[in-house]
Amino acid sequence: MNKTQIATLAFASVFTFSISAYAEHDRPNILWLVAEDFGPALGCYGAQQVSTPNLDRLASQGVRYTHAYTTAPVCSASRSAFMTGMYQTTIGAHNHRSHRDDGYRPPQGVRIISQRMHDSGYLTANIRQFPKSFGFAGTGKTDWNFVSDGQAFDTDRWSDLKGPQPFFAQINFQETHRAFHAPKHADPANVIIPPYYPDHPITRRDMAEYFDAATELDRKVGLILDQLDADGLADRTIVVFTADHGEAHVRGKQFCYEEGLHVPLIIRWPKNTPLPQQIQPRKVDHRFIEAIDLAPTFLAIAGIDKPAGMQGRNFLGDRAEAPREFVFAARDRCDETVFRLRTVRDVKYRYIRNFTPDRPFLQANNYKEKQYPVWNLMKELDTAGKLNQYQKALTAPTMPPEELYDLDDDPHEIHNLATCGDPKCQEALERLRKVLDLWIEESNDQGRELEPAELAIARGMTKPKTNPQTGYGPREKDGKLNSP
Repeated sequence: MNKTQIATLAFASVFTFSISAYAEHDRPNILWLVAEDFGPALGCYGAQQVSTPNLDRLASQGVRYTHAYTTAPVCSASRSAFMTGMYQTTIGAHNHRSHRDDGYRPPQGVRIISQRMHDSGYLTANIRQFPKSFGFAGTGKTDWNFVSDGQAFDTDRWSDLKGPQPFFAQINFQETHRAFHAPKHADPANVIIPPYYPDHPITRRDMAEYFDAATELDRKVGLILDQLDADGLADRTIVVFTADHGEAHVRGKQFCYEEGLHVPLIIRWPKNTPLPQQIQPRKVDHRFIEAIDLAPTFLAIAGIDKPAGMQGRNFLGDRAEAPREFVFAARDRCDETVFRLRTVRDVKYRYIRNFTPDRPFLQANNYKEKQYPVWNLMKELDTAGKLNQYQKALTAPTMPPEELYDLDDDPHEIHNLATCGDPKCQEALERLRKVLDLWIEESNDQGRELEPAELAIARGMTKPKTNPQTGYGPREKDGKLNSP
């Protein structure tokens, strides 16, 4: 047994849940709605220039979580984590779109949640096919950095959800993933530009298009929620809305700031299913939730024992585990671009450690250079001497080896306190250093050794492939979107 397998079995809680939350015939349906590249840009989270009545209504009927975070700021690493309930760094799935052609399997005992649900009698689905009246399809995105033995899902058809057995289904939405292509709604003149981006017409237009994408996402979610009602499924279906990682902006996706890791999380409970004590309509829950916590939580709801060593924590029901004091995340190779970043945050501070500080934030990345207009704009404005000190931090030739931000006083994370010298800052810095060191060691972080440069380049240029177990899965095929 290798070190990864040992860590998988030993890390975190090793006890199991031995009782079912519900009688076998009363087990609820579970529906995950997963947006791509999306932070909490919804009206119910206070966002402006978006129209999200359907998701706002979902939040009013359920619980809205204010501190939900993914464990990676890029899709394949994050999805590898939340679908298994394991940190991607523990199971060797931390480099973006790695293991596409080498047959890599996760450590023994690590499986995706849909397979565990299937074995317990749930119909599992990754929905692509909806009623024709919808006018769109689901992406069917999986994008895991490993090969999953066995079939991942039973079906991709919405119509199959109306069978007699309970279902575990997910629907993936690409609207907030670039390139944006939604109807116009937001006024670029009225969007709020964070201080680390230049207030420029290109920035304003780009931000408005992101908000337009959120509005279009909400429209599609509304159709699905209405169809749940029409098919008589809503009263027995738990609905979860979240995102695979944070927002599709320069300092969001691929980086370890709040923008790259903070995601919406809304859970609505059906009226025909007993409420856990933590669920109440219109409740706002401020606990820290990591995306890997979804797997053990919904396994427990389905009456399935938590696997020994699963690192996610159940946060609902009588067997809910202790709330998290910290949330962790990691960024490794994304496309052809290699960084190694690790971060931890508590209720007040975010600490980021950069193991590759000699590399610039705007290190060459073909994807971002093609899809993110503000990425190139910042280089141009920097050359022209038109960036302020906060913006120039992103165009500097190197990055700080450590960053510390007081999120109460500095929610935009622009005042790095790592070298401030204040005793209070120093105490937080030393404390979070130790916490992060312990997490790296106890979780057996597989990113401690970087990929060889030639392998990183080769894997970085590898396109996502169709999942061999399902025949569907990629959002893109031959460079084109699978859905309108």
